[in-house]
Amino acid sequence: MNVKIYTTSWCPYCRNAKSLLDNKNVSYEEINIEEKGMSREDLSKITGGMSVPQIVINNESIGGYDNLWALDQSGELDKKLQ
Repeated sequence: MNVKIYTTSWCPYCRNAKSLLDNKNVSYEEINIEEKGMSREDLSKITGGMSVPQIVINNESIGGYDNLWALDQSGELDKKLQ
């Protein structure tokens, strides 16, 4: 399983997404777009989204925190994390 989360240091939704993954004991690679000097356009080319966080599971972009939370609530997140 490969999980990447594109973040910024000031984003509360990024913290929520990381917390949700931490509570599930999911290891992930955090990529802070500010530290990497990435623009929102760069982020969009990689993930299809321009807002943070952007979460990618096994090379599938699932979107932001709202999408992650919805997947968790439906039980689909656990299936994607297997």
